[in-house]
Amino acid sequence: MNIQPLLDALDLQEDAARALADDLRAQIDGLQARLREAEMHLEHLAITRKTITGLADRLPAGPPDLPEHPDYPRILAVFNHATGPLRAKDVCGALGHELLPKNVEGTRAKLKRLVKLGILTEADTGNFTRKQ
Repeated sequence: MNIQPLLDALDLQEDAARALADDLRAQIDGLQARLREAEMHLEHLAITRKTITGLADRLPAGPPDLPEHPDYPRILAVFNHATGPLRAKDVCGALGHELLPKNVEGTRAKLKRLVKLGILTEADTGNFTRKQ
């Protein structure tokens, strides 16, 4: 009995199995490299999250809500266009209100409320400026 054809067939199967094993090892090496990259990326994201949450307390708060009155946005617009400090009388005039004491004092009260909200600052001289 001649077993050579059987051995030849066995050689072919061994070569195919070896080639498959080599191919799978190469795929595993590639997957391990991709896995290392993904794990490193996850680690960097975790560090970034920790850094951001640690700094969140140091970030300035968003602008406070303005009181419910149509003059407040208009007052801020006046300060946005101003080149220097303004007095209550200046703001009152810019809003188009008649320069009566009651109107000037009402405007001054609104300016002081914006100071309390941290939007404006007031100098000792009664001048108001937009907070930087």
